[in-house]
Amino acid sequence: MEGMLWSDPENEPPKELRDTQEMLRRLSVLMAVAMVLTMIVLGLR
Repeated sequence: MEGMLWSDPENEPPKELRDTQEMLRRLSVLMAVAMVLTMIVLGLR
């Protein structure tokens, strides 16, 4: 459990940073899905 290692509040990244990382993760997932869908659509033509 990596979460246990960072139980100190001082070592916890600020909320903005965590929100940004979460948003970037969602964006990258969306991009990957869009790429796959594009490839499928192009391949069906």
